[in-house]
Amino acid sequence: MKNLYLFIVVLILFTNCNEQPEKNKTQKQQISKELTWLQKTEKAHKKESFLAHDAIALDMTVNFGGNERLSGRMTFLTNSTKGKIELKDGTAIHFDGSKVFHSPDLKNEKAARFDAYTWMYFLLFPSKIGDEGTVLKDLGVLQLNDINYNAQHLSFKGNIGDAPDDWYVIYSNPETNLIDYAGYIVTANKSLEAAEADPHAIGYEDYKTIEGIPVPHSWKYYEWTKEKGLGKEIGFATLSNVEFLNTDDSTFNIPEGFVEK
Repeated sequence: MKNLYLFIVVLILFTNCNEQPEKNKTQKQQISKELTWLQKTEKAHKKESFLAHDAIALDMTVNFGGNERLSGRMTFLTNSTKGKIELKDGTAIHFDGSKVFHSPDLKNEKAARFDAYTWMYFLLFPSKIGDEGTVLKDLGVLQLNDINYNAQHLSFKGNIGDAPDDWYVIYSNPETNLIDYAGYIVTANKSLEAAEADPHAIGYEDYKTIEGIPVPHSWKYYEWTKEKGLGKEIGFATLSNVEFLNTDDSTFNIPEGFVEK
């Protein structure tokens, strides 16, 4: 009888020892299946499908302070390496990598580099937040407009782009994982201290599905601070006639006589 009891005890201990590794393995598998914030956001914005397209084109009108800032047809490679903005007055801005070219009679030639990259970056933002050289920091849950958002701080490693000191605070919707807002600073032509004293935010609204990919057709710009949230609206942009297309060697050819900025 004692031998029987001893056998049962040994059997139980052996079984428990075998079950524990299996339990730990299952827990690790469950944890590994949980998506990160970046993965959830990129999945919601259909990043893979977006990048599978060659280029995106659209009409955009930007207004600030009650005045039209820019209006025209924009075409960008989805990988952001080339693009052009054909303004309604007949002038244009092109970029190829880090080089920017514009019509010799461009009205606001001082802002050529800013315009070449800024509107493209706001448009392609969901596909850019995971780029090499970006640094994401989890901010937990932040409230904006009485809604609790999943928030991340985005900054850049040195020597990335024209403005490596820029940073963003990204607010993703906890239900859809789409980006609703992004607070940001602009350091172009100003010091970091001056930029941080004048932060703003962009709000992405009116998401419409283009070939299965969500594209916000209404952007609004606000005064903003991380502590106080959104202030007054200072500008807006409207998008229309959005389409994905294929390009050829002539699509982004720099016209003769264009000035390099």
